[in-house]
Amino acid sequence: MTTEQSPVAHLTLLGSNNPTDYPTEYDPAVLESFDNAHPGQSYMVELECPEFTSLCPKTSQPDFANVTIRYVPDQKLVESKSLKLYLFSFRNKGEFHENCINTIAKDLYALMQPKWIEVRGDFMPRGGISINPVARLGDLQAMKEWFRD
Repeated sequence: MTTEQSPVAHLTLLGSNNPTDYPTEYDPAVLESFDNAHPGQSYMVELECPEFTSLCPKTSQPDFANVTIRYVPDQKLVESKSLKLYLFSFRNKGEFHENCINTIAKDLYALMQPKWIEVRGDFMPRGGISINPVARLGDLQAMKEWFRD
């Protein structure tokens, strides 16, 4: 048996036997990452949150969205339970759709420094209009290579 520390020993949320503490305020500090086991391999990770909720900053009415996160990792990946709790932290945050999506993209980019990241929010219509912002960060030229058709 090896005496090396597990590469995921620093993760505090995944597999915890303690009850999950859901954030009630926006909190990017809840995000955790882990080392990419395949840093030389170019591959894309897609994560989807079909139950994203935030609040309208003017009316405080809830806004619902399907948030899709796609990225090509470099050295780090986001841990999914921490991502769930992070996205949940928007539940009481009063922000416009565009700001939520840009904030998510910037926070995840800062956490992982992926080769590129795209975050898309498909918000449910309000007043007959859907707003679907997309934020992209990183090497956008390399991103285009993934979507040549």
